[in-house]
Amino acid sequence: MLTKALRILKPRSILHRRSFSSSSPSPRLNPGAVSRTTAGAAEIEADDAVAYSDPTESPTAMPMMMQAHLQPRVVVYDGVCHLCHGGVKWIIKADKYRKIKFCCLQSKAAEPYLTVSGLTKEDVEKRFLFIEGLGSYHQASTAALRVVSYLPLPYSALNAFSIVPSPLRDSVYDYVANHRYNWFGKAEDCLVLKEKELLERFIDRDELIDRC
Repeated sequence: MLTKALRILKPRSILHRRSFSSSSPSPRLNPGAVSRTTAGAAEIEADDAVAYSDPTESPTAMPMMMQAHLQPRVVVYDGVCHLCHGGVKWIIKADKYRKIKFCCLQSKAAEPYLTVSGLTKEDVEKRFLFIEGLGSYHQASTAALRVVSYLPLPYSALNAFSIVPSPLRDSVYDYVANHRYNWFGKAEDCLVLKEKELLERFIDRDELIDRC
């Protein structure tokens, strides 16, 4: 009788285990963990590449694309302008953590940055360009304030001028920009070529060295 009972119970035991296995929910990822992972990936991409959003969302948004060879925190400026070059030298001296990089507008290396921002050389000659990172770029006084925000104190405190309305700030910027050649002069070629010790901070340094 005991043997017969065991034979009857054994299949039921097996069936019970199989039923438990098939009805048990499969492991699921914690949604919070997924969002944190995605956020972490976004932070990495922000440092290694520049991604661009729908240009209709913001007047300073860039076309949707991922350009692995573009770098964040790049200043594209008029390399033959004495005033602009003086500003670049000041930033390099103040930027002890080397967060900001530079590119002469006259270099071919500047062209991809102009393309993704939808600007022409003439636009950047009037107002310098600062590619900050994921989906954002700035020009004129806002660009200057965003640049100084990456500098250590006390220089970063200058970003407090952001509270001044941009039309007012840009009117002053444009007035100086329109007279800069008359007041400070214009060179025949990128002025950084005369100070090669600065080239290590330029993303177009190889191109500039070849022109020397």
